[in-house]
Amino acid sequence: MSAAEPRDGWPRWWREEAGQVTAFVLAACIGLLALIGLSLDGGLALAATVRANGHAESAARAGAQALDLATYRATGEVQIDPARARLLAQRYLASVGATGTVTTSGRIVTVAVSATYQPQLLSLAGIDDIHTRAHASAQPHRGVRGIEP
Repeated sequence: MSAAEPRDGWPRWWREEAGQVTAFVLAACIGLLALIGLSLDGGLALAATVRANGHAESAARAGAQALDLATYRATGEVQIDPARARLLAQRYLASVGATGTVTTSGRIVTVAVSATYQPQLLSLAGIDDIHTRAHASAQPHRGVRGIEP
């Protein structure tokens, strides 16, 4: 038996554990980084969706304020001016830096907003953009229907 081999018959290099802890720590760190990336970027992507939804709702409300005053004064019926409604909704979207489309149908103003979130940690895994969309509709309502006491 040589000096390099211990009494149990296995060579020393076979029994040594050098480097095994390093591989385990590396795998654990990669898994932890992936979990943190999903939590952080998932939360921020959800916040971007909520923000887009808020922009769509506010733009739809802004468009619904474009009343057709001539129709209202003549008939008492609440209608919107479609061209002005689209203009007001687009103006609101531009003021908050959002992009979207505005459509009108009768008394209803519908706004669709699209947003893109660029992940911070998931970009390391090749996920460069997270696209989100939000839709909202609004219509004008007459608030007071009669004389209040």
